[in-house]
Amino acid sequence: MTPAQFLARMKCKDIAPAYLFLGAEAYQGRRCREALLDAVLGSEGRESGLAQYDLGESSLIQVVDDARALSLFAADRVILVANPEAALPRLKSEDENEYGPVDTASELAAYLKDPSPGVTLLFLASRFTFEGEDKKKIERVRKFYSAVTETVELDRFSLDEARTEARHLVQRSSLAIDEAGLDLLVESLGGDVARIALEIEKLSLFTPAGRPISPEDIAALVPDARSATIFALVSALGRRDRARGLQVLDTLCREGEYLPLALAFLSTQFRLALVSKESGLRSPQQIQSHFSHSGVPMWGSRAEQVFQTVSKFSTDQLERGMKLIFAADRDLRSARPDDRIVMERFVLELTA
Repeated sequence: MTPAQFLARMKCKDIAPAYLFLGAEAYQGRRCREALLDAVLGSEGRESGLAQYDLGESSLIQVVDDARALSLFAADRVILVANPEAALPRLKSEDENEYGPVDTASELAAYLKDPSPGVTLLFLASRFTFEGEDKKKIERVRKFYSAVTETVELDRFSLDEARTEARHLVQRSSLAIDEAGLDLLVESLGGDVARIALEIEKLSLFTPAGRPISPEDIAALVPDARSATIFALVSALGRRDRARGLQVLDTLCREGEYLPLALAFLSTQFRLALVSKESGLRSPQQIQSHFSHSGVPMWGSRAEQVFQTVSKFSTDQLERGMKLIFAADRDLRSARPDDRIVMERFVLELTA
């Protein structure tokens, strides 16, 4: 079940006896959790009808026993269970009586065959994601709690989805942020919508009503403003703007930022520009369409940045730029007098 489907069910008050939230996406998880509490308990019943457990400290059997017990103070109850991954067996053995876990899913499965009326269990499995090595671990969690038939998958937003959600958050906050500033905010926070929502709230408190949000405001308030500065360096070098590139590089060096990260972003931009050049793409729209169809994440402002690089550099210059990036990356990893000297030489040679 997707978060949108879950929220729609909560509006209709279609409540199941138990839910399993799978995934580490905090923003959607908080929205779904609040929707469930509102649907079951309302705004006034949370104090008496809400119970919370952490399976790192309590057992699954204790949670089931509490769910079976009738409450004298609340007709409807929600039991939030944090860290449900802790109940999974740590060792595999055929002799389960000797080596198996104390808590098993059998008690939970028996309870869910005849659940207590008015009681809703919510398991918040937020330790693992749906990517990489965590994918197998999250499937173990799903299998262990298979008795819970209602599962909500809280996968990370893609950058396009994060940008759409950020635009809605900006509209609700009445902030004046243009599309470029919004893209900068989303990119600097890596598409983490929970953090984007927090930063938009901070910006709404910091900025006087009606005044547009500037890049300086974002750099002052966003903790990862270094990423925004790195994107500014990539953009300047992509335009072959030597003065701006050296200015941004000076800012990065004074703040003690990790310069190989800037090279990694620039390398990606040059690779995309080289592919665009060889494919004969002549507009940001063509670039966005081409890479989106190829499965490479590409949005409007990013396509515009790549197009600027394509316009400023010939194919030979792009290939030379890739060689300069390789040489600079090698020099940054080897014994050298100073990172700044390596990067300044790189900027001067690239914009020559």
